[in-house]
Amino acid sequence: MADVQVAPIRTLNDFMMESARFQTPNIKDPEKWANRVLNNLLYYQTNYFLTAMIVFLLIGIIHPVKMVCGFAAIAVAFGAFVYCTNSQFTARRFKRDHPLISIIIVLATGYVLVYLIGAVIVFMFGIAFPLLLILLHASLRMRNVKNKITNKMEYIGLKRTPMGIILEGLGQEQEAGS
Repeated sequence: MADVQVAPIRTLNDFMMESARFQTPNIKDPEKWANRVLNNLLYYQTNYFLTAMIVFLLIGIIHPVKMVCGFAAIAVAFGAFVYCTNSQFTARRFKRDHPLISIIIVLATGYVLVYLIGAVIVFMFGIAFPLLLILLHASLRMRNVKNKITNKMEYIGLKRTPMGIILEGLGQEQEAGS
């Protein structure tokens, strides 16, 4: 991780304004479209991270209680899932020894989930909407020469960036010649 470099913030002019060229991708050639998206994700990664944080924070400012409740509901659901999948014997024994408490827990959990569904939706929207904006920009933004050169440096390993590590973890690395 010591050799990871944060990519520079691209100017607003390059990212969205006058020098930016946008064009709908050719959906009949998904390989070329995916190449454009991956290259734009690498080139504009810092701008994308900032955009995602700003949109997430704006939604959090507009609906702070729902964001916190939604996060808490997702965290509790994840924690319960991990606990139950890791200790099935303990959960089965508890259900057998305490059937009334088990039913009350299931009903209370159902009630809380129904009550918090709006908060969960707001929280998930706070995550999904920035990702949608990033995907739209990366799909529509045409690459320029500087973008291509910078991406070649990432591909051949001269520099490593956080987005490059994320894409590599998702199995989306590309060869230097693409």
